[in-house]
Amino acid sequence: MTEQVPPTTQTKAEAQASDAEDAEAAAKQAVSTGAGSVVATLESAGVEHLFGVQGGAIMPVYDALYYSDLNHVTMAHEQGAAHAADAFGIVSGDPGVCLATSGPGATNLVTGIADASMDSDPLIALTGQVPTDFVGNDAFQETDTTGVTDPITKTNYFADDAETIGDVVGEAFAVADEGRQGPTLVDLPKNITQEETETNSGETTTPDTYNPPEEADEGTVGAAADALAAAEKPVILAGGGVIKGEATDELRAFAREYEIPVITTMPGIGAFPEDEELSLEVAGMHGTGYANMAVTHCDVLLGVGTRFDDRLTGGVDSFAPEAEVIHVDIDPAEISKNIHADYPLIGDAGRVIDQLDDELDNRPDPADRYAEWREQVGTWKEEYPMDYATPDDEPLKPQFVVEVLDEATEDDTVVTTGVGQHQMWAFQFWTYTEPRTWVSSHGLGTMGYGLPAAIGARLAADDDQSVVCFEGDGSFLMTVQELSVAVRENLDITVAVLNNEYVGMVRQWQDGFFEGRRMASEYSWCPDFAKLAEAFGARGFTVADYDGVEDAVEAAVEYDGPAVIDFHIDPEENVFPMVPSGGKNGKFALQTDHLDQL
Repeated sequence: MTEQVPPTTQTKAEAQASDAEDAEAAAKQAVSTGAGSVVATLESAGVEHLFGVQGGAIMPVYDALYYSDLNHVTMAHEQGAAHAADAFGIVSGDPGVCLATSGPGATNLVTGIADASMDSDPLIALTGQVPTDFVGNDAFQETDTTGVTDPITKTNYFADDAETIGDVVGEAFAVADEGRQGPTLVDLPKNITQEETETNSGETTTPDTYNPPEEADEGTVGAAADALAAAEKPVILAGGGVIKGEATDELRAFAREYEIPVITTMPGIGAFPEDEELSLEVAGMHGTGYANMAVTHCDVLLGVGTRFDDRLTGGVDSFAPEAEVIHVDIDPAEISKNIHADYPLIGDAGRVIDQLDDELDNRPDPADRYAEWREQVGTWKEEYPMDYATPDDEPLKPQFVVEVLDEATEDDTVVTTGVGQHQMWAFQFWTYTEPRTWVSSHGLGTMGYGLPAAIGARLAADDDQSVVCFEGDGSFLMTVQELSVAVRENLDITVAVLNNEYVGMVRQWQDGFFEGRRMASEYSWCPDFAKLAEAFGARGFTVADYDGVEDAVEAAVEYDGPAVIDFHIDPEENVFPMVPSGGKNGKFALQTDHLDQL
């Protein structure tokens, strides 16, 4: 007969262990630390996921995370942490959070913070710092992090008191999210995060002096409505602020009610469904021919949540030359910064659109008068279609790959990209119908953004949403180490590498503007990306012809985990249409030899 251990012995041991854990947790709650207050503030703000890399000066914060239910994703590099947090903010609408230690940890975040700043993405960065007594003494891994990041944050903070550290983090979180979204940073000296405090968490509130406008001036709204009512050829230009301001419903309803054609900027992709007749898709350097023709010939342009950057406008003097401009933006600094606003409407995008709608209700419906204009726009769509040739004697075309992946996934699939030719093909040949499904680097143009962004997007997206990442071979190599994170976390993402063995956009510009001198743009030494994916623990596929595309896409999309498809595409394929830098939107090239004529 087997001797049995009395159940009371095991129960007593378990009870003692449980009591010890409870006592330890209670002690930490009774007397917290600055680091504990930081973590408690994040918890009270509703944060669920963090992206970071551990290190010496930030270690007390990580020690406090040991007792938290927050999900920390350890990234391979701090730049990847910033991009993942940035993408999380784009998809969720709430600030993403990234962490890094002092010195190189903090400076490695800078590219991602600058990226978020250029694109007005909600992000909070928490950086470790050397103890306050060492600040200014060139201590080990010391950097003036607040000084370095001051130009690329909405605001930043140096936390110098454990009693107020929670309030500082709470304010940074609130400022990142309120008004025109953007990145903030809190620098956390190690002695302050280690110091004991009875303050458990801080309030997630903005300063009393921070008061973004909501409604635009009524008189100016009325004048803008008069301009729209009198227009013959109006267009709506929807920027990223439409999506960040949660104004897509208002914009869509407004455009449909008055039957006004809608153009988007690249950050505004998804603000208006691209499968609707009123959609002209994206304007600008690589925008559609019909969008650029509409911008060139419109008589009233209603720009909402756009900063009119140079990739959109081309030459400022030639942008929308016949149009009166109505500019809706929550940030007064953007009004007439690049393009003069005849009717400046400063306020929340959705509220101001409603104001315009109310004013137009008091005027004769102008939709019928726009009919001839809509017919003209339709003619331009026929004259400048977004199509491409697939000759049997030429290599695989990247546009075909994008379209197959689009057809294989649902409409709400989130697409992330790096920067280069693949980024352009990904927005030109994928049909976007929903907001927060396009995640890319616009203003800063950061190569390598796509893969870490896919990690952040995957954690922000709904479980039943797919996440597809388009990368180029050059861009992919810049952050390929983050594939280890996707495998470790078992994240279901599909990475399509459009591999032309070039830094493709650089090569295209060299051919077009530097007489074909392809200096430092050839990547003929590329690794086998499928084998590299397998080495990381992901699924890898290689496709070099049309016959293999659909099968590889189906297998990669169905695989429950990270998969990489290495598409060997035509190395000479270029992105068109193209408006040369500083050129006229209405004068675009459809092939390389057109550039000499512009």
